[in-house]
Amino acid sequence: MAGLWERAVERFGGERTGGHGGLAILRSIGPGLLVTVGFIDPGNWASNMAAGSTYGYALLWVVTLSTLMLIVLQHNAAHLGIATGRCLAESATAHLPRWLSRPILATALAASVATIMAEVLGGAVALQMLVGLPVRAGAVLVAVASLAMLLTNSYERIERWIIGFVSLIGLSFLVEVALVGVSWPEAATAWVVPSLPAGSLPVVLSVLGAVVMPHNLFLHSEVIQSRHFEAQGADVIEGRLRHELYDTLFSMLVGWAINSAMVILAAATFFSNGVVIDDLAQAASVLSPIVGPAASTVFALALLLAGLSSSVTAGMAAGTISAGAFGEEYDVADRHSSVGVMACFAAALAMTFFVSDAFAGLVWSQALLSVQLPITIFLQIYLTSSKRVMGRYANGAGLNVLLVGIGVVVCALNAWLLVVG
Repeated sequence: MAGLWERAVERFGGERTGGHGGLAILRSIGPGLLVTVGFIDPGNWASNMAAGSTYGYALLWVVTLSTLMLIVLQHNAAHLGIATGRCLAESATAHLPRWLSRPILATALAASVATIMAEVLGGAVALQMLVGLPVRAGAVLVAVASLAMLLTNSYERIERWIIGFVSLIGLSFLVEVALVGVSWPEAATAWVVPSLPAGSLPVVLSVLGAVVMPHNLFLHSEVIQSRHFEAQGADVIEGRLRHELYDTLFSMLVGWAINSAMVILAAATFFSNGVVIDDLAQAASVLSPIVGPAASTVFALALLLAGLSSSVTAGMAAGTISAGAFGEEYDVADRHSSVGVMACFAAALAMTFFVSDAFAGLVWSQALLSVQLPITIFLQIYLTSSKRVMGRYANGAGLNVLLVGIGVVVCALNAWLLVVG
């Protein structure tokens, strides 16, 4: 898959691979943005609004910690795709016994269903805010629109749309934050100093699950491996392993900035006025008299874009996982991919009809993703630390310690939530 930046650079000459200059770095930026949009979804909106409106700036550190975890995990997942030419799902099928790989991939598909449900539900809420369409009818419309984008577009066209959506969403929140009074010293402290206000653990896990999303690890490895750098020689592989870090850092930092802006917006607008948000539509209605009528429209339009774009990436991840279970690459024209995509969308759409409280459903869907996350993390560690799988590009001891530490932290937070309820 040729990325948007890659095609633009090729118009001015330059090799597709190798090199250490600025153009080589620009060529590596693109795949990560597909992943970025996956954690700027309606579930994030709900989690971040809950965090900011209930606890002010106090939970901004969770956005920072989650993003740091995400950078390590996404970079490692991309390395798997570059070095082996297989995505995470394909590698699990190739290197694990069937009795183990199939249940693992089934849990990943279940996480994708939960993610798609959140995206579709969020888009439906946006349509209700904009034109008064009932949530269930809006959910059907968003699901059909997202499926149409997936089933009729190539990677290249989808990538253009998604990069555009990310840009619009980011701009929307920059506009919003510029309209409110932010206590920047307080926000700066909260970004780096952990605190855990009473009763905040479910929201902490929700923010964590909304940023470090299991399906994105599968998707990033697929997008990278689809370019098959492993067939282009050791020099190309090593060059891409270096430059991929720029893509991951750039894309994840974009996501960190936008997620932080959501929490800051909720803290500065709602928490400071004693308003706890438990409904995204309520967020828009309360925002209008405080920062003007335009804020409500900007909020709803950005939410709709987030729902559409992130449901596309979640659908791609579902197709990647279902195809990988058969040892194949993602190809929406192939039934192993397309059936997986359509089945996950059908299951997600059905789930929206049983959700009575859309906001609570969004928050808890993200918290549930953190339950599946350790399974994906430890699968990834097993594969990327194996010389049999990765050869000379296997993880070093230091990286393995870091990855295991991330997995242990996620497991501990999940266990803590189960204990404290």
